[in-house]
Amino acid sequence: MFRSIRRLLFKLLLYLMAGSALLVLVLRWVPPPGTALMVERKIESWVDGKPIDLQRSWRPWSELPDDLKIAVIAGEDQKFAEHWGFDVAAIRAALAHNQQGGSLRGASTLSQQVAKNLFLWSGRSWLRKGIELWFTGLIELLWPKQRILEVYLNSAEWGNGVFGAEAAARHHFNTGAPYLSTQQASQLAAVLPNPRNWSASRPNAHVSRRAAWIRPPMRQLGGSHYLRRLHAARPDWWPHWLKV
Repeated sequence: MFRSIRRLLFKLLLYLMAGSALLVLVLRWVPPPGTALMVERKIESWVDGKPIDLQRSWRPWSELPDDLKIAVIAGEDQKFAEHWGFDVAAIRAALAHNQQGGSLRGASTLSQQVAKNLFLWSGRSWLRKGIELWFTGLIELLWPKQRILEVYLNSAEWGNGVFGAEAAARHHFNTGAPYLSTQQASQLAAVLPNPRNWSASRPNAHVSRRAAWIRPPMRQLGGSHYLRRLHAARPDWWPHWLKV
């Protein structure tokens, strides 16, 4: 009986792994209709008795402003083009910091944040972290860097019920995402660590300082030249169809 149960569980695990890989592969080309975080926020609003209208409009890569792409990389993951899903040095630094007590410091890359927002629930359990590792690996294997950033910018939370760059631009600055200025882009990137309590359009002193800190790396990274590097950010042995 125990052997049968083990075999059944093993088969179930294989099916889940294969199904998740197929889902990630499909989302390489198909815009995700929503995210797990959006579902979670909607359920939270029902439980709290404070319904919210989720705002999200998909913008393809070509319509997302370069300034916002670079600002998010500068503020959240400056090694985005070099790592393969995990910034080991940042993880070690965060672990050392957290062992000293005080406020917790995260070390999630953009790839990890996409995996978490798209497929998983909030929390810090080892189970969730393990599943996040799996989905991050799939995303890095099956998506180009441009696609990872495109999905991130269309899925990130930028306020209560506000998801994605287009909804964020309209909510905070009453404009479309393609028309964001450099300063507006840096302010949107600055609030990403705490988007429900910080405002990009009415920044407090901390957000203003953080936005000012983000703007110099935006120039140092190289702007549109850096973004062109993302298209080639794959090893030479990578299959050609996965580089496209």
